[in-house]
Amino acid sequence: MAEQTPATAASQPTELWVERTGTRAYTGRSSRGAEVLIASQGVPGAFTPGELLKIALAGCSGLSADFSLARKLGDSFDATIRVAGDADRENELYPQLDETFQLDLSELDQEARERLLVTVQRAIDKACTVGRTLEAGTKVTLSFDIEA
Repeated sequence: MAEQTPATAASQPTELWVERTGTRAYTGRSSRGAEVLIASQGVPGAFTPGELLKIALAGCSGLSADFSLARKLGDSFDATIRVAGDADRENELYPQLDETFQLDLSELDQEARERLLVTVQRAIDKACTVGRTLEAGTKVTLSFDIEA
C-alpha cells in the first residue's frame, strides 16, 4: 500500500462505518482514525444517534462560521454552540432543532456586532452541509452485503 501524504489523504473520501461492540452499543470509525461511542440513551460515555445528529449540526455551524469570526475576533475567540430539540417519538424524527451560538462580542460596537452576525449567518447558510441537508431533506438508501 502506498504511503499517503496529507495532500493525497485530503483528496480521498473519508470512509465511515460503525461496528457492533456490545448489546445496543457501536463504535463509529473513520479512515482518519477517529472514533465515537454510540449506544442507547443513558449509557455513560456514549452518544445516541440523535445526539450525534445534533452535534454534527452544531459543529458544522461552528466550522462554517469560524473563518469569519476569527477574522474579526482573532484566532483565540471562544464559542459554544448549543443545540436542542425533542424527538417526536410517534414519527421517530426531530421536527425542530434549535441552535444557540454563544459568543462574547463585547469588544465590538453595536453596528460591528450586527454586521458580523449577518456575515456569520450567511457563512452558515452557504457552507453548513449538515444544516443544508437537514433543511432540504435527503434520499437515504440501504443495501445488504450478506455472507451466506
